[in-house]
Amino acid sequence: MKAQKFAYDRGLVVLTLILTFLGLVAIADISAPQAQNLFSDSFYYVKQQIVWVFIGLFIFFSASKIHYSFWRKLSPFIFWGSLVFLVLVLIPGIGSRFLGARRWIIIGPLTFQPSEFVKLSLAIYIASLSQSHKRPLSFIVPLILVGLLVMLQPDLGTTIGILGIALTQLFVAGFALLPFIGIIFAGGIMGTFLILISDYRRNRLLTYLKASSDPLGKSYHIRQIFLALGSGGFFGLGIGNSRQKYLFLPEAATDSLFAIVAEEVGFLGSTLLLILFFVMFYKLIKIAINAPDSFSKILSTGVAAWFGIQTFLNIGSMVAVIPLTGIPLPFFSYGGSSLVALLFALGIVLNISKYINRNDFSARKRR
Repeated sequence: MKAQKFAYDRGLVVLTLILTFLGLVAIADISAPQAQNLFSDSFYYVKQQIVWVFIGLFIFFSASKIHYSFWRKLSPFIFWGSLVFLVLVLIPGIGSRFLGARRWIIIGPLTFQPSEFVKLSLAIYIASLSQSHKRPLSFIVPLILVGLLVMLQPDLGTTIGILGIALTQLFVAGFALLPFIGIIFAGGIMGTFLILISDYRRNRLLTYLKASSDPLGKSYHIRQIFLALGSGGFFGLGIGNSRQKYLFLPEAATDSLFAIVAEEVGFLGSTLLLILFFVMFYKLIKIAINAPDSFSKILSTGVAAWFGIQTFLNIGSMVAVIPLTGIPLPFFSYGGSSLVALLFALGIVLNISKYINRNDFSARKRR
């Protein structure tokens, strides 16, 4: 029996549109110097991102029209199909290699990152499995497969994020996390091994532990981040007035975008942005808590964890709470795969929100 249908959560739509628009404005501003330098077109990156925004919003509103139970029926095909792409990305000639990592597949003019879509496919699969499988082994095998394939790219930050999403879902589903501790332990050993054998990752960790060392070499990236954050002060330098975006700060339009935003809008503007992120996270948690059934609850929890963990990993690395991770900031960092996958997931959550009786929820709160 299907749940009764009510009005969708308009707040989720408004927040999604606001954050998408702000992200597009940030990319238009911050990416201009690099785009001009590489392509002689200061609008190159923002034009690409506009295309992804339209595709993402189309998928967002389309997914909101499809009953969420549809994804449960397709979950095995979606998940195992996404694993095929994780394998393909590792094959030379199919997967594209950049800065020592093989994370992208290029098909004509289209470039996409399979690991971003695995976040959604795994969240759907775990929510579906939890309805009929109560043995930890049913979940351990998919988690190991995803973890290994993403680590082989290698992408330690995304692996941590994906495992965090999955473990949050399993906890909400009522599973004891003790059987999964072995996965975390094994992942920690493999992560340590990858850090030790990779000069790039080892330098990131050493730089985090001692940011003042080698300011023009290994510590250059984190030092430029601190300069951007410090230059912003309370009110910021003003939108468009960043100095660090002029090819001083690496990955300015992607992983390090928040530092430039803080430089331009200052502590005040950054705080307001963090409030928007928090409200979005709260909105997703609220939908998950009041979801009409177990599948929708666990799936919504996965999307909320995805948004929260990814936001923390990005901003946390910018303010030196954790080492640099290379994780994109939701809605803001340049890149189509991350944005489209997130909007797809939010569209499904928006559909779930249509089946929440807010009158009953308000009545429960008054009691």
